[in-house]
Amino acid sequence: MHVRPLDGIRVLDLTNVLAGPYCSYQLMLMGAEVVKVERPGQGDLARSLGPDPSLNRDGVGASFLAQNAGKKSLELDLKDTADRALFEDLLTGADVLLENFRAGVLERMGYGTERLARLNPRLVYCSISGFGHTGPMREAPAYDQIIQGLAGMMSVTGTPDTAPQRIGFPVCDTTGGLMAAFAISTALLHRERTGAGARLDVSMLEASLSTMGWAVSNYLVSGIAPEPLSDQNPTAAPSGTFHALDGPLNIAANQQRQFEALCRLTGVPELITDPRFAEREQRKRHRAELNSALNQALAARPAADWERELNAAGIPAARVLSVPDALEQPQLVHRDFVSELHHPGRPGQPLRVVGNGVLVDGKAFGPPSPPPLLGEHNSQRQELARRWATATRTAAQATATTGETSTS
Repeated sequence: MHVRPLDGIRVLDLTNVLAGPYCSYQLMLMGAEVVKVERPGQGDLARSLGPDPSLNRDGVGASFLAQNAGKKSLELDLKDTADRALFEDLLTGADVLLENFRAGVLERMGYGTERLARLNPRLVYCSISGFGHTGPMREAPAYDQIIQGLAGMMSVTGTPDTAPQRIGFPVCDTTGGLMAAFAISTALLHRERTGAGARLDVSMLEASLSTMGWAVSNYLVSGIAPEPLSDQNPTAAPSGTFHALDGPLNIAANQQRQFEALCRLTGVPELITDPRFAEREQRKRHRAELNSALNQALAARPAADWERELNAAGIPAARVLSVPDALEQPQLVHRDFVSELHHPGRPGQPLRVVGNGVLVDGKAFGPPSPPPLLGEHNSQRQELARRWATATRTAAQATATTGETSTS
């Protein structure tokens, strides 16, 4: 039997839409019990977001379904005395509190960092926001596209004629969520060793900049500002998107031996000794001429044929797929990347959701249950609070006993 690494961890999730729910989804996949606290009658805004209007009206929009499988849903009004009391009972039993309000919102509701620590000294409290809870932009509103622009991502996306362009998916939201999940996991490990909780302040802007690789490092280290190069890799040539007989083909011949093998396999060995292409920096300077010559050669055969032949020779190459084709790849089927669940909004129909790409001891962990309907677990609220409080007392006693033993 496979045990999920975060089995027994309890997450109280106040988040909406994407960055926060994506974070708690990652924690859930690894075994955490996640309870979503949602506004009565409204719930997570993502419940009304997606391409199917009927699902949106039913509160199970595609955006919600994609990030919330395996979680529980409680409706709580934190302005109501009884609901606040239950919320605090859950807080005392939680391992993690996760929220993505603007800076200061939770504190104005009466749950500042100091009070949370008094309620639960072992609590790992994580906030995700556009800019973090300190600094001159702490209260500024932020959505994914706002962060893409401020991070410089849009400035290097597209061609010199079309940039700036938005990246075609919410990369900053998901990056912020991943960084938060990583930070929470490390804080839980620290608490296991010390018994102490933590306050985690995740900035989507900073998390996004940290993932931009050469676009940031080339400027910081060398003072060279990046420019948009469309589908080309600025660090090497030939490296980018090329054109086979029936469609686009990505090739990354970043090493000298790969470049030479590519020229031989495509029937243009003369490019190897051409002074314009003989060395790495020369190839980058003459990228347009090199790409033109290779495209002429690649146009003789279909992309799938080139993919097989080039990969067999140790040259990274692959077709450019649509999202539907990407999700149906045999590689993903082999690794159980997509899970099939009961559809909460369409009884009798399947709901397909993705995993996280991690195998633990050879096993992929998918969600154990479908996304919850709004307030689906309201009837369990008292039982949840009791169970969580008992688990916290047991964990605290175990930590205290371990500390006494280690110092005796």
